[in-house]
Amino acid sequence: MFSDKDISFMKRALHLAKLGGVLTAPNPLVGAVIVHDGKIIGEGYHQKFGEAHAEVNAVNSVQDKSVLNSSTIYVTLEPCAHQGKTPPCSDLLVQHNFSRVVIGCIDSFAKVSGKGIEKMKNAGIQVDVGLLEREARSLNKRFFTFHEKGRPYVILKWAQTQDGFIDRSPEERKEGVNWITTPLIKPTVHKWRSEEQAIMVGWKTIENDDPSLTVREFDGQSPDRFIIDPNCKTPINSRILSDGKPCTIFVKSNRFGELPKNIEIIALENFSSESILSALHKSDILSVFIEGGANTLNHFIESNLWDEARILEGTVQFNKGLKAPKIDLSKAKETEMIGGNKISYLYNR
Repeated sequence: MFSDKDISFMKRALHLAKLGGVLTAPNPLVGAVIVHDGKIIGEGYHQKFGEAHAEVNAVNSVQDKSVLNSSTIYVTLEPCAHQGKTPPCSDLLVQHNFSRVVIGCIDSFAKVSGKGIEKMKNAGIQVDVGLLEREARSLNKRFFTFHEKGRPYVILKWAQTQDGFIDRSPEERKEGVNWITTPLIKPTVHKWRSEEQAIMVGWKTIENDDPSLTVREFDGQSPDRFIIDPNCKTPINSRILSDGKPCTIFVKSNRFGELPKNIEIIALENFSSESILSALHKSDILSVFIEGGANTLNHFIESNLWDEARILEGTVQFNKGLKAPKIDLSKAKETEMIGGNKISYLYNR
């Protein structure tokens, strides 16, 4: 059903889609390529939430729109069929009477899911679905997890020593952060942060390391910051509460005194990993990057509420201390070395 040229044009659409990055959330990443007589005459991608979708940008980029009725448009995700912040893209393709629409994968979002395809077929447009479907679904793994599992896509990250510790024991901790990895890994970790909508840690990590949880070593957007703190133990003078930037704390009940206006408190009656992810889902958070500490990470592992784990191993040994989270590193699908640090990538599928 699909030719080599079809595959080439869809690969281009997938490449364009990635350019949207985290700015499109909670919308999916979508790219579109318009082809007439075997040549690309227009292309576009969804650049930012609330702004024009990929199909609109692609159509607008075509100089001679009179040829659209004899053109094919390649779209990485099923064109929407509902009125959101922008009009339905399936209506736009029907309006211009495209001769063919090639789609990477169906949109499982209930308001779309097959409706866009049906609308275009009813208008007499040839619609072919499933070109590079695996790649198209992988591109939007955060979006699909959000809608199909009712929670954000969860990425766990921690650093551990060669002998399996995540931190020193309290009596042996040195002042400041007790680094396990080399500074050369920082840009990579900050790049990871910039790719997700939210970042989250437990209150003990704030007490021990006083992190900012922002993007500084990479040119990207800082994620929304969240702290898991059931009993309101986060130090009030910590950087994350006093830097003036937004931060949200999950608690059982609010026992904090007066807090800066940039701090939001969310009280959860049934405090659990599930209820935390449910609260993030209600806030339209498609993905969360969980950086610690050990108890927090273990809770999500034991609850089987994670999708990826990225474990950094330094060359140091602590001999004793706080054990790293329990996960089978032998199941790592990928490993790489950066700045003398080993990174193992695990996927919970």
